Amino acid sequence: RAIEQLARTGHKLIFTTSFGFMEPTLAVAKKYPDVKFEHATGFKRDKNVATYSAKFHEGRYIIGQIVGKMTKSNVIGYVGAFPIPEVVAGINAFYLGAKSVNPNVKIKIVWANTWFDPGKEGDSAKALLDQGADVITQHTDSPAPLQQAAARGKYAFGQASDMSKFAEKNILSSIIDDWAPYYVERTKAVLDGKWESKDTFDGLAKGKVKMGPYMNMPADVKAMAEATEKAIAAGTLDPFKCPILNQDGKEVADCKGSLSDAQINSMNYYVQGIDDKLPK
Repeated sequence: RAIEQLARTGHKLIFTTSFGFMEPTLAVAKKYPDVKFEHATGFKRDKNVATYSAKFHEGRYIIGQIVGKMTKSNVIGYVGAFPIPEVVAGINAFYLGAKSVNPNVKIKIVWANTWFDPGKEGDSAKALLDQGADVITQHTDSPAPLQQAAARGKYAFGQASDMSKFAEKNILSSIIDDWAPYYVERTKAVLDGKWESKDTFDGLAKGKVKMGPYMNMPADVKAMAEATEKAIAAGTLDPFKCPILNQDGKEVADCKGSLSDAQINSMNYYVQGIDDKLPK
């Protein structure tokens, strides 16, 4: 109803977002063909519906490398939102980053099944800490996992924004989502009569994904993270460089150089080495 109300009241460009709102956006778009719609993390398009997302996995590869260097227990924890490709790809990239610098690292995963619920997120972090994880990362949006890690004197990362103010002595960095330049670009396209339906999938190179300050880590770890960030942005390092092996040790089919955007955005498997079962 909220989407339709915006369309009905004269808005010419509407941005919708989040898991679960793809079909309502498409339905309203058919009723209002003169209105342009942009859906974040969507996968279906129409003449007046475009989709956009960000290569969050690039940032997760960087923080994976940081974790690989910072962990003492070699057990790292991950709070997941929902088992959709965006989140699964992030887990895989995070683990591959950690393994690239620490072959002994093991990952524990707890699914909170929410994007924002401090209680569930905090409980998920507690469960991971109880299992021996000494560094926590998250693909949920409240600072609760970070705060739980800090309460036990452990390290963690922020998500979606710079969360350093919530745990200044325990945060290592944050993955920052910066949608503003895209919103400005697409709004201008509507005003100029140049808007078209397409899918946009950008990351560090275009500034849609940014890294928060690298904190509370040795100088050599910070230098490594900065070098990796620079290499990914320049296109000289790809977190999903082929071959990519699934849990069974089989190479992912049709991987040419690196996984394609389509392969990343449909990822429904864990990579080799993750000792866990992906929920349906």
